[in-house]
Amino acid sequence: MARTIDGIGWFLVLAGATNWGLVGLAEFDVVAALTGRSFGETSVLSRIIYALIGVSAVWVAFRPLYERRRAAAAQAPQPQE
Repeated sequence: MARTIDGIGWFLVLAGATNWGLVGLAEFDVVAALTGRSFGETSVLSRIIYALIGVSAVWVAFRPLYERRRAAAAQAPQPQE
């Protein structure tokens, strides 16, 4: 399950980065084009897409920290009774 979420997260982050690259280089907004809007216009659908990309970026950024902490906790010595 986590691998699937990681894959979706990476895909959305790369799609968002590609979109921002195109905005900066060619003034072309892929999300706006896909939702039938012109550059700079937003709709409910485009805002949902942007929000998903933002959440994915946070997931991708903090997932390694979570995994590192989880691995350290698993290797920590357990208290003896």
